[in-house]
Amino acid sequence: MDGRHGQDRHRARALQGRRARLAGPARRPGRHVLLDLEHGLVPIFEEASGHKVISSYGASIGNAPDSIPSRFARGEKFDLVILSEGGLEALMSAGKLVPGSRVDVVRSQIGAAVRKGTPKPDISTVEALKQTLLEAKSVAYSASASGTYLSSELFPKLGVQDRLASTGKKIYSERVGAVVARGDAEIGFQQVSELIYFKELDFIGTLPAAVQQTIFFSAGMVEGAQEQQAARHLLAFLTSPAVANIVRATGLDPVNHRAALTSK
Repeated sequence: MDGRHGQDRHRARALQGRRARLAGPARRPGRHVLLDLEHGLVPIFEEASGHKVISSYGASIGNAPDSIPSRFARGEKFDLVILSEGGLEALMSAGKLVPGSRVDVVRSQIGAAVRKGTPKPDISTVEALKQTLLEAKSVAYSASASGTYLSSELFPKLGVQDRLASTGKKIYSERVGAVVARGDAEIGFQQVSELIYFKELDFIGTLPAAVQQTIFFSAGMVEGAQEQQAARHLLAFLTSPAVANIVRATGLDPVNHRAALTSK
C-alpha cells in the first residue's frame, strides 16, 4: 500500500482524524492512517467514498524517528494502523490498539534487486544466495521487519554474518531500493512490494522458499480513534475482492476475507 509500499520500512498509515478537510460540503473529515506499506488504493477509496485519508509512514519496528513505535511514543494521534504483524502485536500488548481489532490485510515476501544494467546475481537456491551474499561488496537491508529477519536469523543460518558485518548496510527511514538505485549498495533486500516500483532497478527474484519469510501486514484500530467508522470503511475496501488484483500487482498477496474491525 506503500502506490509505493511502505518501507518494509513498512510505512505506517495513520488515519488521523479531523486534521484535514477537503473543500466542498460533500467531503468528510480527514482520517489519519499510519502505515508500514502502501499500495495505491487510497486515492481510489477517497474518490469513491468522499473520505479524506491522511497517511503517515514509518517502519513497523525500531526506534528511528519516523518509525511507528516512535510516533506513538511521541503521542501522535491516529485512527488506524497497518504494519507488520509483529509490530502490531507489540502495540496491542502495549495497550495502544483496541483489543481484538486485528485484521490481516496482505502477505508479503522478501526479494532482492540490483541497479539496472549491473550483473544480476543468482539467488534462486539457498547455496546460490549464500554465495551472492559472500561475494557482494555491499548489501542493503531494511531496519524494519524484513531486515530484522535477515540479520538475526537468515544471515547466521547461512553462515555469512561475519562477512555482512563489514558489507551489510541497515537502512533507516528510507527504502532500500533508493539506496541501491543511487549506487550506494550493490544489492538490496526488502519486501517485494518495496522494490518493484523503482525503474532504476532490476528485480532479481524472491528468496528461495526454504529460507523465505512471509510476513502478514495487519491493521488495528487505535485506542481513542476519532474516526472509527471511516477507518472500518477503509479497511473493508482494502480487503475487498474487488481490489485484490490491484494489490497483487504491487507485489503483495491479499488475505481472502472481508474486514470487520470490532468496535470498542
